[in-house]
Amino acid sequence: MPRIDLLVICQPQHRSLRALEALRDSADISITDEPQEAAQRARTAEVILFSGLAGASVGLPSIWPAATAVRWVHTLSAGVDRVLFPALCASPVLLTNARGVFKRSLAEFAVLGMLFHLKQVRRLVENQRHHRWDDFEVRFAAARVMGVIGYGDIGRECALLASGLGLKIHALRRNPLKSTGDALPERLFGPEHLHEFLAGVDVLVCAAPLTSETRHFLGDAEFRVMKPSAIVINVGRGPVIDEAALIRALREGRIAAASLDVYEQEPLPSDSPLWELDNVLLSPHCADRTIDPDWLDLSMNFFVDNFRRYRNGQALLNIVDKQAGY
Repeated sequence: MPRIDLLVICQPQHRSLRALEALRDSADISITDEPQEAAQRARTAEVILFSGLAGASVGLPSIWPAATAVRWVHTLSAGVDRVLFPALCASPVLLTNARGVFKRSLAEFAVLGMLFHLKQVRRLVENQRHHRWDDFEVRFAAARVMGVIGYGDIGRECALLASGLGLKIHALRRNPLKSTGDALPERLFGPEHLHEFLAGVDVLVCAAPLTSETRHFLGDAEFRVMKPSAIVINVGRGPVIDEAALIRALREGRIAAASLDVYEQEPLPSDSPLWELDNVLLSPHCADRTIDPDWLDLSMNFFVDNFRRYRNGQALLNIVDKQAGY
């Protein structure tokens, strides 16, 4: 069986590359984060692995005109909004991603983000810091409603963990019929029923991809219909939430709290009001960066398994709908 020409856009010494040793017998592997070398190697590459770990030094659009032999592109991230561009979308080239690889760690953060506010963890920490015995009442998680926007792999994993704590699950997705037969959601909603969905949730988990349809999906009008006691958690993409509207809702008490792993601008600017709000928990987009197992090993091992499927003529996993954006 002929060897496959694989171009890996990554820092050549990055630790994530160790998993590629398993492909040395079946692939000719080129690894670079240099634009000129990447463009040259792209001319013969059948498969391109875009790691996202080379910073902005090499973008797919810049080498795409040279990549005339490519048949498959894979990205190590779950989100593809930073990978898609018109020429790739219009081409027959397959695009796959790491959808689902990080679902458990993100779901654990969602549960943490909920319990942090329900159990007033910030107050506990401050009391301990000041040696202050300040007993107070906390709230149950059980029997509350968790609403999940973007009920895909990550959203469902959030629901799975939350259901173990006794929460009821409401789910909103573009096509609710895809979840027919799923026993986890008590109720399913389509986007046209967004406000009805939001009015009934106690904890809102946003796990939606970023597309033209989901940008600023949650804004002032949406926060106005939510319960004043509601907690908002974002483990999807930052711009799905209108951040300025979220800050207004938090300041004005239209919602109770938020726990965020993603933002409209990253790194979060030092002058963002979010830093100063006591009813907000901030994570610097690292909720999925696990150790033991290493998060990059998880993603790279998924690619290795998918590469073997490609080589054996099997259907690839996690094929992205390039027109839908996820």
